[in-house]
Amino acid sequence: MAADLPEKALELRSLVMSAGTLELSLHDVDVPTPKDNEVLVRIEAAPINPSDLGLLVAGADMTKATVTGTDERPVVTAPIETPRAFKARLDQSLPVGNEGAGTVVAAGSSDKAQALLGKTVGIAGGAMYSQYRAVDARACLVLPDGASAKDGASSFVNPLTALGMTETMRREGHSALVHTAAASNLGQMLVKLCQKDDIPLVNIVRKPEQEDLLRQIGAAHVLNSASPTFEQDLVEALKETKATLAFDATGGGILVSQILNGMEEAANATAAAYSRYGSTVHKQAYIYGALDTSPTILSRNFGMAWGIGGWLLTPFLATAGADTIGRLRARVAEELTTTFASSYTREVTLAGMLQPDAFNAYVKRATGEKFLVTP
Repeated sequence: MAADLPEKALELRSLVMSAGTLELSLHDVDVPTPKDNEVLVRIEAAPINPSDLGLLVAGADMTKATVTGTDERPVVTAPIETPRAFKARLDQSLPVGNEGAGTVVAAGSSDKAQALLGKTVGIAGGAMYSQYRAVDARACLVLPDGASAKDGASSFVNPLTALGMTETMRREGHSALVHTAAASNLGQMLVKLCQKDDIPLVNIVRKPEQEDLLRQIGAAHVLNSASPTFEQDLVEALKETKATLAFDATGGGILVSQILNGMEEAANATAAAYSRYGSTVHKQAYIYGALDTSPTILSRNFGMAWGIGGWLLTPFLATAGADTIGRLRARVAEELTTTFASSYTREVTLAGMLQPDAFNAYVKRATGEKFLVTP
């Protein structure tokens, strides 16, 4: 261990107890010594993504959370109605945080690890709400010259999800996309990506200010699901773009059904003959989020050529192959501060994550609001 590095550092942990309580707290952990092909990264920035919240708060009722301890070492407790749903993690103190970025401050003996010393890198290896993290050198994305850890903090989950969506589109033979909750950081990336790659994109949001945001960055088709003309507007956009693939971040409610019905109506607008089984155009919707946790309701007016499934980045990458992953990561690095730039509405320390004004905000998963943790 380098002489100027501490022996101990802070790490945020999430614990679901058998008694039905969530506990969030900061722990002193050993600063690891990197193995031969590992590097030690001083974590300087890590986002709070919706995908982090499942592990972090485990479905606890954070409106009933209490905070004890000190300002430097707060301890949050909150009730969980069905702790048995988390049986596999009961009474285990787990580190949290999917991705982050920082400076390589120590390295193992391998040439690849040594070459990263002093570099600012993005990483996605879990346990990122920590002050130091040892990871395989191959997992590091070296940030472009001049890019900060803040620039690279969200260099994996959202950029690779956007690229994964367009890759899925091509693989499955579609030519255009529909995206919901489209004013998010991911949604803004997808707008810029589709512009650059000349992919027609239909964006669905819920608020007028979100419409304005997307139009300001050049989105051609922006629809408000709260508008009284939403379904008619949707059909017209689908006719124009010929989009037959949707990625839905809301999950619950009728939105997926509205999209599939709209795709069917758009397909039938050019049909040569009537079919009681509907159009032969395959319509596919993937649910990749759960902003609405209510049941998904389908009104099946979309014929028989359709599909609904779940889509997540990790399973996509597991099937993508090393060459594809390498190509996508290289593109993220090249366009990190343009196509794949992220913006944050608030920055908090590890201790700041555990204050009520912070956790009551980030657990809402509000579109367009994103927290950055600075360990």
